Amino acid sequence: MTALARNVFVMMAALLTAGCASVPETRFYTLSVRSEPSEIKVLPRDSSIPIFIDILPVTVPERLARPQLVVRTKDSGPEAQLFILEQDHWSSPFNYELRDAFASGIANRTGAGNDARATRTPDQVRYKIAIKLSQFDAIVDDTVKARFSWTITRPADARSAACYAAITEPVTGGVEGVVEGVQRVVARVVEEVSKNLIELDTGHVPTCTVEKNAL
Repeated sequence: MTALARNVFVMMAALLTAGCASVPETRFYTLSVRSEPSEIKVLPRDSSIPIFIDILPVTVPERLARPQLVVRTKDSGPEAQLFILEQDHWSSPFNYELRDAFASGIANRTGAGNDARATRTPDQVRYKIAIKLSQFDAIVDDTVKARFSWTITRPADARSAACYAAITEPVTGGVEGVVEGVQRVVARVVEEVSKNLIELDTGHVPTCTVEKNAL
């Protein structure tokens, strides 16, 4: 390699290194629901009778069906401008992240099986759960507001429950605070759906709280 070629090689390597160093690091977040004490009372059920849940794909507004966080700021003005954060991502598209969090959270709280590949026994009762996010507003250093609705159906005898909850969580601490606020919202929905599922399974009329406001 000639001296000129070596110099060109070194310059290209330096430029590539500088270019890589200038690319902002992408941060990834999850909606995994942490197990914490809950104020919501869940009725006891006979754990010797297995139940199985099918969590259907979660419906979300089209603008949210992406891995990037979508937020706005308190001073975004009357146009309510949205910001798609290219360096702040959920670990998968938001609708997939929600489905995984609901499936694992509801299974943990109710003792239900949620693995679609698992072998089902003849006495296993199955429930289908459809969840929809119809309204969502994440305002940095202010609040996360969401309206979720859900339907729980037992195909064997067509018993069902339909409920919804509007939830507001105050948030601080920038984007990380928004993530924690969304996690709390999801945890609250997990609690409500779990309660309704057990009520339906034990022959009680499901009780729905139509409004949840943490402020």
